Amino acid sequence: MEHPREPRRRTVGVRVGDVVIGGGAPVVVQSMTDTDTADVAATVAQVRALAEAGSELVRVTVNNPDAAEAVPEVRRALDRSGCRVPLVGDFHYNGDRLLTRYPECARALAKYRINPGNVGFGEKRDERFATMVEAAIEYGRPVRIGVNWGSLDQSLATRLMNENAKAEEPKSAAEVTREALVQSALRSAEQAEALGLGRDRIVISCKVSEVQELVAVYRELAARADHALHLGLTEAGMGSKGIVASAAALAVLLQEGIGDTIRISLTPEPGGERTREVVVAQELLQTMGLRSFAPLVTACPGCGRTTSAFFRELAETIQGHLRESMTVWRERYEGVEDMRVAVMGCVVNGPGESKHANIGISLPGTGEQPAAPVYIDGERAMILRGPAIADEFRRIVDDYVESRYPRRDPG
Repeated sequence: MEHPREPRRRTVGVRVGDVVIGGGAPVVVQSMTDTDTADVAATVAQVRALAEAGSELVRVTVNNPDAAEAVPEVRRALDRSGCRVPLVGDFHYNGDRLLTRYPECARALAKYRINPGNVGFGEKRDERFATMVEAAIEYGRPVRIGVNWGSLDQSLATRLMNENAKAEEPKSAAEVTREALVQSALRSAEQAEALGLGRDRIVISCKVSEVQELVAVYRELAARADHALHLGLTEAGMGSKGIVASAAALAVLLQEGIGDTIRISLTPEPGGERTREVVVAQELLQTMGLRSFAPLVTACPGCGRTTSAFFRELAETIQGHLRESMTVWRERYEGVEDMRVAVMGCVVNGPGESKHANIGISLPGTGEQPAAPVYIDGERAMILRGPAIADEFRRIVDDYVESRYPRRDPG
């Protein structure tokens, strides 16, 4: 069944290493480390973990000389390990000095992030911004002009507020703030282009932390520019709140064809993995039908008909097995990321959902016979019984992949 969705907004493509943002390319998933970049070992380990989880770009903080000196070491260590993910340098306040004084850092990074709100003020702002853009030109690197409402250019915001106060029909403060965000990004992009940086080397973002504000800002930005756009709430939050807020905002924009790269800015829970934000970004794109990364499991929520949590444990086991196996499967088999698997808990919806999946299992619920029919490509193929259902079903999934998906050409 086809679902209505606006066509992707046409933007200028920007190449970052081997990754293309915009220009009709698939929406790119990116993330950011939270290590001290000067700690080379910790930063390398986290970059690798994020890349292995599926982050196609990884941003690192470059906030002081120690971090700038460490960036080339991080890049070399990643290259030695076979991890080629492009690194993006996140600069605030002193990026002009760091890029000038540490040319190896400038060369090791694949893209620079510039925040026009904290580059400087007045003439110093223009000089420092120009220095960073000139470094990007010298080293052939793209930039992201990343505006945040928490660090908005105050001189611009004040001027627009004053002009609004004198207007016959003043706009709300929120509307003026949105206009200041958009103007800051577009004017900075114009300045960069005037200095010689091509539009094919500029990505724009205007991040806020409220869902409705983000949607409004990006709709306005998309209507006024053809630059590649980076989407994301600037502080999404922790746990389910961060996931729901990010999905609510980004899904609306992506459905309207707006957005070329996304980051889900989750605050990790205590003991949580930084890679969670990558998985959420992938699942958002996959559930919207924009990209496929790994087979997803359809599972029922459970009710009084289900006899135990066994089907939930099986669903979790199978989903984990699919994600772990994708590292190898992606290299060996074509199209396996589109596979659909169903793990259902009783006879009400179990057989039907299982038939709609490529491979599915309907576990026995309360009062049902202790048998679990397995459906392959819509047909009942076998019935599993006994304590080893989980292991048997996992083997059936592995056999299905081996037999149904063509091998990739190793050359």
